[in-house]
Amino acid sequence: SDFFSDFFFLPPSQYKFRDLTIEELKNVTKTYPNFTFSMNTYTFKDGSQKDLLNFSGTVPVKYGNSYNIPIHLWILDSHPFAPPICFLKPTANMGVSVGKHVDANGRIYLPYLQNWSHPKSTVIGLIKEMIAKFEEELPLYSLSSSDADRQSELLSYIAKITEGEADVKSKSKIGGGKNEECFNKITVVGAGDLGIACVLAVAAKGSADKVVLLDLSEGAAKGGTMDLEIFALPNVEISKDFSASADSKVVVLTVNSLGNAQTYLDVIQSNVDLFRGIIPAISHYSQNAVLLVASHPVEVMTYVSWKLSAFPKSRVIGVGANLDTERFQYILTNHLKAQVLAKGAWIIGEQGEDKVPSWTNCNLVANQTEAMAARNSREKVANRAMEVLKGKGQRSWSVGLSVADLTDSILKDKRKIHSVSTLAKGCCNINSEVFLSLPCILGTNGVIEMVKLEEDPLVQEKLQSSAGSIHDLQQQLKL
Repeated sequence: SDFFSDFFFLPPSQYKFRDLTIEELKNVTKTYPNFTFSMNTYTFKDGSQKDLLNFSGTVPVKYGNSYNIPIHLWILDSHPFAPPICFLKPTANMGVSVGKHVDANGRIYLPYLQNWSHPKSTVIGLIKEMIAKFEEELPLYSLSSSDADRQSELLSYIAKITEGEADVKSKSKIGGGKNEECFNKITVVGAGDLGIACVLAVAAKGSADKVVLLDLSEGAAKGGTMDLEIFALPNVEISKDFSASADSKVVVLTVNSLGNAQTYLDVIQSNVDLFRGIIPAISHYSQNAVLLVASHPVEVMTYVSWKLSAFPKSRVIGVGANLDTERFQYILTNHLKAQVLAKGAWIIGEQGEDKVPSWTNCNLVANQTEAMAARNSREKVANRAMEVLKGKGQRSWSVGLSVADLTDSILKDKRKIHSVSTLAKGCCNINSEVFLSLPCILGTNGVIEMVKLEEDPLVQEKLQSSAGSIHDLQQQLKL
């Protein structure tokens, strides 16, 4: 109770919803009296630090025998509107069992965290799901105390991971087993120009341990695929078999049907038919992958991939306006010397002619007259940048670089903001299931959070118009 009273007197800027947080944590102590609470410094992946409330304790798990699994939960200052950050806290004689819900650092990932929504989601509910998932797949294993060599190897390995020196492999690799399965594996589906450009860019970026090119074309390898085979690249594998994609972290879809369709709708329908044979197989072999769609039209094909895979919306994204946004910010900064404007600038909406510039932060002045002048000046600069942007085509290699940028953020859990095609329902009064480019924070599990845009009636109107036309098109497709 002393801790709670101290916590209550923290500055309001630190925990905005202290009363809700305290009420919830009191419920946790009633159910799990072994938990201890404290305030400690948490270091985020970008190196920034924050003093956060955290608690440690054990949860009971039945897996043949009964086990007490030690966990450590960090409560973010926006709690209960944001999920806690969860870790296992293994003792020196325990090893982390890398699996569906746990990475090599002991970070815990659960559907409950992905779908966190106050007031439905609670810490008690989270712990219950944690127990249920750990009973399906035990997250820790015991290190034999007599096996001193193995233990010291494991500890030095964990130290290397912490220092960012080692790529993460599976636990059997640590134990000297023969499992050579890669941890960071990416599959690119489609061996056309775009697919090959993606393979080369991803391989050059260096964040993937292995890149698989899935060549679904008929007949023998030809063109670019043949050249890739001739000038073999390390860590690149070419295959015609879906099973080669197994356990990919990210699957990039670049295929486009080249049928002799007559109308635009026929072209899209032939792409949908193509995806109907691909997505279920990909989903089967990589059940925890993030699907990254680069096929055309990206908004519709991302929606199709989401429907056919039955993956959560966070793990199905389209390349969207990521390339346009990076170019837009670069033009503002380097050509027009408008660095301040570039910081919160995004291209959003539909790929192509209907894309629209927007901002996530408004640095406009409080005085109304000055604000109007600043807005007008920003609009002029943005229009000039958009004119420059119009002259830049989307060539295969440039889209490939953009795909490598996105996969890097996902694999490294960078939590960087990208403008990607994501389910826009509920944003800007859009009520239909359509995918549009919006600024999103990306991490290991795809979209972590959508970033709030500055309110602009014109931008909202354009997004609603795009959503309407995309929805009408989708209604005519046979899924």
